[in-house]
Amino acid sequence: MITRRHMFAGLGVAPIFVRGVKAASPELTFEQLYGAVGVLGMTISDRVKQLSGLPVRMRGFMAPPLKAEADFFVLTKIPMALCPFCSSDADWPSDIVVVYLGEKQTFVQSNATIEVEGTLEYGSWTDPETGFVSLLRLTRAQFRAV
Repeated sequence: MITRRHMFAGLGVAPIFVRGVKAASPELTFEQLYGAVGVLGMTISDRVKQLSGLPVRMRGFMAPPLKAEADFFVLTKIPMALCPFCSSDADWPSDIVVVYLGEKQTFVQSNATIEVEGTLEYGSWTDPETGFVSLLRLTRAQFRAV
């Protein structure tokens, strides 16, 4: 009887078995968030629609949080020196993602690059606790400095 082990050995190939290794989540960039941005607003990209409900990784910067003990923050493409909620004349960037942490973590400097991993969600949603409205979110997320 020929087994897979015999088949691989006959080909001179050693089988590689990896157990307990988690596959890396797909990376999503800020450039991949929207299909089009125009006068009628923004349309979600096909990539976001394909990855919705799945764990993804993103890199960016943490906008200064509203308060130190918050369990969410805003991931931005570029570093922000001021909290966008704190200045009435600040333009909120269109390339942001709200990050809801799986558990509270200590926030980092707003100029430090971070990598966030969480479940991607899209569509208008209002946070019942804060009233914050988001179009794109990473939920059950965690982050680390890179």
